[in-house]
This record gives sequence, C-alpha cells and structure tokens, in this order.
Amino acid sequence: MKQFMAMLKKNENEHPPPTKLLNLAGRLCRELQSSSASLEKLVEAMMKCKNQSYFLTNIHVVRACVTIHIHKKQHDAACSLLEHCQAEEKEELVQLWHEVHYRRVMEKQQTDVLTPLQKFRCRKRNPPPISLCPEGLKNRNYSEEVRQHLYRFAAEVTANPDKKQREGLARAMNLQPTQVYNWFANYRRRQKS
Repeated sequence: MKQFMAMLKKNENEHPPPTKLLNLAGRLCRELQSSSASLEKLVEAMMKCKNQSYFLTNIHVVRACVTIHIHKKQHDAACSLLEHCQAEEKEELVQLWHEVHYRRVMEKQQTDVLTPLQKFRCRKRNPPPISLCPEGLKNRNYSEEVRQHLYRFAAEVTANPDKKQREGLARAMNLQPTQVYNWFANYRRRQKS
C-alpha cells in the first residue's frame, strides 16, 4: 500500500499513468476487498488523483469504488461511477449496477435479503444505462410463433400438461422442459387473475 501511495504521488501528473501503477491499483483493490478501512484509503487516494479515469478502466478498481460507495450509502455516486467508467467487463458492471439497487431497496425496507421476486422488480424498475448495455437488454420473451403454439396447446389440449407432454413441446419448439413448465405455470396464474 505504501509503495502504491508513493508511486501515485510520483506519477500524479503523468498522462496516462504508468501501466505498472494501474496494475498495482487493480491488484491491491482485489487483495484489500475484505479490509474496508484500507480499501477506503486506497479508493480515496485514486479518486482524488487527476488521472482517476485511467484507474476506472480496471474492473477491480471499479468494484472497490462501488463497494465503498455502497458502504457509505452513496448509491447515486456508485451509479454515476458505473455509468461513466471505461471498464471492458460490461456484464460485471451490470451486476454491480443491480447490486447497488438491491442494497438501496434493502436499506429502504430495512432487511438483509431480497426475495427473487423483489430482485426481479428492482431490476425492472432500474434498468442499466445504455453505456453498460450498448446492445440493449436481453429480451427473454418467446417468439410470437412459440407463444401461439403454447396458447393453442393450452386451449385445445390442456393448461396443465404432464411431464411427457412438456418434453414433447420442448423438443418441438427447441426449449428446455423447465421453460415449458414455467410458461404453463405462469399461464395458469394469469388465467386465475
């Protein structure tokens, strides 16, 4: 840590900072993940630096910064950092984005855990920005053709197919049997309400 602080001070006006310094920052962030006081000092030093944008290209540094923001209940700052950082690991950035929002909901509801449904609702209410998902969010809906086939089966045969029928439908539509099972469970639930 002392070596890093000395290198940071020595190279504070270098654009870009030496690769050795950036790599050391990432390694320290990874190693200090469990020591919040040391990690906080490290993050503070990097974020005060003129070259902070260079440090935010490393996923370990980004994760450390987000962790500190969450710890300090600075959710908006964490979201802003994620939105503007230049790290390449977009999937991990999206996970961090969701984690920030989960924490916000947990604090609001004064709970330590969220149910899968609460997490789902949280993700729907707080979709990641385009900067994290340039290709857009994955569409989890089935094609119109698949849906029509399932609706027709539910109307003409049964809304509660047995295992053999579900497996046949899955093969016919190139789905997993679990997906077919879940579709019919959701269909029955929608019919009740």
